[in-house]
Amino acid sequence: MPNPTAAMLVIGDEILSGRTRDSNMNHLAKALTDHGISLQEARMISDDHGVIVGHVQALSGSYDHVFTSGGIGPTHDDITAEAVAEAMGAACGIRDDARAILQAHYDKSGQELNEARLRMARIPEGATLIDNPISAAPGFTLGNVHVMAGVPKIFEAMLEGLLPTLTGGAPMVSASLRIERGEGDIAGPLSTLAEANPDVSLGSYPFTQNGMHGSNVVARSQDAAAVARVMAALQKLFPTGT
Repeated sequence: MPNPTAAMLVIGDEILSGRTRDSNMNHLAKALTDHGISLQEARMISDDHGVIVGHVQALSGSYDHVFTSGGIGPTHDDITAEAVAEAMGAACGIRDDARAILQAHYDKSGQELNEARLRMARIPEGATLIDNPISAAPGFTLGNVHVMAGVPKIFEAMLEGLLPTLTGGAPMVSASLRIERGEGDIAGPLSTLAEANPDVSLGSYPFTQNGMHGSNVVARSQDAAAVARVMAALQKLFPTGT
């Protein structure tokens, strides 16, 4: 049986403007691979209500899971919660359970749960909260859409708690071989090998080092034996990596 599929939406004008570098997609891809969920698409979009609605609807209908990062904070441009709610046909407002979590957090720190901070308690009806062990403000799961913070440390902590609740498949196994020849020289043999082993994904990633051109060839599959078989064939084709 194939692994569950996933897509990611990275939401934020600061990402698209280049002011902030995204690391959440890379972290998610690695975590999902280890959990046996196949990340098949990632999109970066702006803080625009209609844009978010459209992309959430498109992706949630095409994949088993959709993960979002960004746009659930206390400022006026944090609009992800309302947009996801509309996309999934749910009402959105201040939820008592989310408010209680925030109240306890700010009481403990001696700060006021003011109107801006209370915005982080906006949760769609029917959603399940995602724990935030760092700054308390929860994410949520609505249908097959998992909404999390954009701050990498918080995103990673939320994902760590969420993943064990999701059914995964067989983790991907990978192995690589450094070949000190240009891609044009190895393309033919690699194509033949890939056609003979459709259960293994073969990728070639070129590099240049000290004036030398080469490629790191990576074999990936849920079948460890198949990866070993392909790596053995690669080593016969290129016995010294050349």
